[in-house]
Amino acid sequence: MNQDPHDLFQAEAAERRQQQSPLANRMRPLTLDDYVGQEHIIGPGRLLRRSIEADQLSSLILYGPPGTGKTTLASVIANTSSSAFVTLNAVLAGVKVLREEI
Repeated sequence: MNQDPHDLFQAEAAERRQQQSPLANRMRPLTLDDYVGQEHIIGPGRLLRRSIEADQLSSLILYGPPGTGKTTLASVIANTSSSAFVTLNAVLAGVKVLREEI
């Protein structure tokens, strides 16, 4: 089996980052079935869930106080669909960084 050594080192580095990340990041749900709460919008058969599962979600703005699951839901959507997911703090990032990501 010929494996690219570059891929091997990338996988090892990713595993190391995962092991060293905070517990909250390691325990974060990866699928819609693992996500707890917000059943009224992402429960089975709901419009948002159907859109995510069909990979037909064009855009979404998540709003709410800290700790309500916005980032977790965004990462679940990214894992479930072909959507790109970029984490940044719009308050701390400048306009240049925001434009580069958009």
